[in-house]
Formats: sequence, structure tokens, C-alpha cells
Amino acid sequence: MSAYIQGLVVRDNGAAPAVEELRLPEVGPGQVRIRIRAAGVCHSDLSMVNGTLKPPHPLVLGHEAAGEVVEAGAGVTRVQAGTHVALNWSPPCRQCWFCTHGEPWLCSTANVAALENGITLDGAPVHVTLGLGAFAEQVVVPEKAVIPVPDELAWESAALLGCAVLTGTGAVRNTAEVQPGSSVVVIGLGGVGLSVVAAARAAGAASVIAVDVSEAKKALAEAAGATDFVVSSDNLSKDIRALTSRLGADHAFECVGRAATIRAAWRATRRGGQVTVVGMGRADDMVELSALDIFTSARTLRASVYGSSDPDVEVPALAQDVLSGALKLDHLITDRITLAEVPAAFERMTRGEGARSVVTF
Repeated sequence: MSAYIQGLVVRDNGAAPAVEELRLPEVGPGQVRIRIRAAGVCHSDLSMVNGTLKPPHPLVLGHEAAGEVVEAGAGVTRVQAGTHVALNWSPPCRQCWFCTHGEPWLCSTANVAALENGITLDGAPVHVTLGLGAFAEQVVVPEKAVIPVPDELAWESAALLGCAVLTGTGAVRNTAEVQPGSSVVVIGLGGVGLSVVAAARAAGAASVIAVDVSEAKKALAEAAGATDFVVSSDNLSKDIRALTSRLGADHAFECVGRAATIRAAWRATRRGGQVTVVGMGRADDMVELSALDIFTSARTLRASVYGSSDPDVEVPALAQDVLSGALKLDHLITDRITLAEVPAAFERMTRGEGARSVVTF
């Protein structure tokens, strides 16, 4: 049966999100209905509001979440009512060229900004962010979009595993393959950037230099494991070289998604070093590099999409790391909020304040 729930909806580009009543669709074959217990406020959600992305409207926001299965449709085999799950905003189809060649994070059918899925608002169809629309009391999603997690895992931790932690950890482990003794620079210290810092230290990096525009991020960076903290400025490359024997870092991770910070990461990296872009930027924000610089510096510039990971494999592994104490997430959560307080969390994010805000239901 369909249900009426509360969800956070944005009705047009630049409009303020507001909590509104929605009607969920009935659960069909291969689908599950999830009661959301916790949902993180991610920069990708802000991108749906501020014009970085231009999704269809009206749109239910949210994609980094965890909850419990309320109802499973016909043919569902991996979960049942009561199963605790993290949501997967980029579920691979397992059939396209990328999936069958070991790159499920590049799946041809995944990474859609918004989908219509039967939810209605005032009788009109509604789209959901990244196929989920998780800033809502309940969601109806395909079975492949949920990943079972242990019952003893805290809801907040489970939610963060599905986006910020997997993205940041995967960028270090899978995309860049940071080695022990390496020097690492991390630019941008939101939830993803702090996850990169923690993963780099766990990988054995000798130095992890955390960079942000806000001095207030220093304590968060140190809690995540940073060895040094630098306030971003026009002299950033010089500041980094002063901390890396005048060479520049072996690895730089850009976790902002702006051309200016991508160039800053490039300049902060040594000759032959690696620059990994984790942040998602605007289509019209062009990165300009000298053709001669590209040749003579011998640096590598690449992106990390969803941590170059297979979430069905890596989220359960990360959950075990949290339960064993090998992976700590407490420093990532700086605000616990209600659904109605998400717009204020967007404002804090825009000002560069805090790490992750988490909606608890």
C-alpha cells in the first residue's frame, strides 16, 4: 500500500527547500520500502539547489542515508523486513561494459542526477535525488540500491558509509593507491575530505597536510589524523613545499570541486606526483593548465568517482572496520539536526563550517 510521508522538497532552481507531504508509490517487484533512520547532508545535495547541477523539479533531496526495510516486493532476495541497510546512490547494473570490465563505479546506468519514481506532490510526479530522495521519512527504491549492514552498527555511521566515507576512503585506497611513507595534501575538509585524511593516515602516509579556507577546521583535521594544517591562500604551493622538502607532495586530493582548487592541488604536487579530483564541480568551471607544464611536470591528474569502489563489497567491509574500532567516524559528525534544519546545514556548508550534519529521524 502507498503511504504519506514527510520529505524535503525543492520546487525550482534556487528555490528554498521545504518539508512537504509526499505520497510514496506502492512497492513493486524487485523494490523495497525503507524507513530512513539517519541521512547525511552532502555537498552533492547542495549542488542540486545552488545551480551546480540542474536536475528536474520538483525534487526530493538526499542520498546519503541508512534505515531499515519495512516492506520487500516480489522477487527480492537479499533483504527482508527488519534488515538494516545503507543506501547506494550509484548501484551498478552488473551487465554493461564497465561493470563487466571491473569498473562498476562507472556503470552506464548509474550516476543519474534525478529520477521520477512514482512519488507525488499535490498529485504531480516528483523526482528523487540520485534515484533515492533520502531526505524523507521513507523511500521506495530498487533492491540493488540497498546494502545490508550489521544491526549493531549505529544508524549515523551506516549513513555516512554510503557516501562520504566510501568516497574518501576509496579515493585513497583504490584510485590513488597511497603507499606507506607517502606525503599527502588534502584540499577541502568537509565529510569527504576528512575521510580522505583518515584513510591516508591509515594507509601509512608519513605526512598528511590538511588544507581549508577556515582555521576552525584545524581541530577536525587533527582529529582525523592530519599531521599538519594549512589555511588556504595564494601562497599555498609554497606553504606545501615548505613542508615537503621543497619538492611538493606525492599525492594531492582535491575535495572541493572548483577549477581554482584543482590548479592549487596541481601546483602543490611534486614532479611525477598524482592529483586526484574527488570534488564534483560545475560544467562551466574550466581548468586551465599549460601544455608545457603538463609535459615537464609529469604529474597525473585524474578523478575518483565514488571512490573507484564496488559498494556492495566495500560498504560491508567498512562497517566491520567501524565495529572493530579500526575506523572511527565520530569526528565527522558535527551537527545532528531535524529534516527542517537541512537548509541551515546548507548555509553552514556554504560558509565552510563543520563537517557532516546528519538528519536523525
